[in-house]
Amino acid sequence: MIQKKICLLGGHAVGKTSLVARFVRSIFSESYHTSIGVKIDKKVVTVGTEEVSLMIWDLAGEDEFGPANVAYLRGASGYLLVLDGTRRSSLDRALAVQQRAHETIGPLPFIVLINKADLAAEWELSDEDLSDLEKRGWRLHRTSAKTGEFVEAAFQTLGAAML
Repeated sequence: MIQKKICLLGGHAVGKTSLVARFVRSIFSESYHTSIGVKIDKKVVTVGTEEVSLMIWDLAGEDEFGPANVAYLRGASGYLLVLDGTRRSSLDRALAVQQRAHETIGPLPFIVLINKADLAAEWELSDEDLSDLEKRGWRLHRTSAKTGEFVEAAFQTLGAAML
């Protein structure tokens, strides 16, 4: 079986932990718990004809992408860059995090998750913001940890990109 390490990156309270809980355990909780350091989960998925064991590293959101997060990235095969569609500031944070990740671990496959699709009417991100990301060649998924919308597809897309 193939094993791949993936990391979830993004600012505070964008929904990284909730996305992992939805993907791994099919659950969602309304209560918010700040991640400290890193939490590691595992799930086996089938990508094409291959079974892939995903080691999912849920990194704490930081205002500054510090030395601890840099160390956690080592050995990653790809990552999910998570934004909160209801907070424009999460886009600026994600751009900085992606740049730092690229400088640290190089050009690994990654998918941008615009989370909180269930709250699309409250989004602060515009179609132009999303178009700008797509013009960079970035793959985007509008996800909802609450409803599960496109969560499985996002992890599957990343899994396929890493093989």
